[in-house]
Amino acid sequence: MTAARTVFRTLLLAALPLAACRGGADAGRAPARTAAADTVGADAPPVALGGVTPVEYPRALWRRGVEGTVVLRLVVDSTGAVPADSARVAESSGSARLDSAALAAAPRLRFAPALRQGRPVAAAVLQPVEFRRP
Repeated sequence: MTAARTVFRTLLLAALPLAACRGGADAGRAPARTAAADTVGADAPPVALGGVTPVEYPRALWRRGVEGTVVLRLVVDSTGAVPADSARVAESSGSARLDSAALAAAPRLRFAPALRQGRPVAAAVLQPVEFRRP
């Protein structure tokens, strides 16, 4: 082993007991990961899962160039699903047909569920749905 490696190894081994003896509120907890939802005992809101959106842009509105953003108030259950009767329009797009299209797609939206003390729970979330032509 080279001298530099020996010094590095000695310093590393000397630092380990200090890191393990931090004490305080973090004592005995697992080290935090990069995402807050993965932290032991963390509370986190529901998070929309990526992928293809299940919201269909009404064709007639698409052709006419009607755009808007609907903000839905959803209840996301502990499995990440949105029960059909839980979606409400929190903020209208100004178009009843866009609002209806967003509401119709709500049960097909998927989320990582909210966490309370590290356990999945049902929670409400505001979810914007944008209708924009590229």
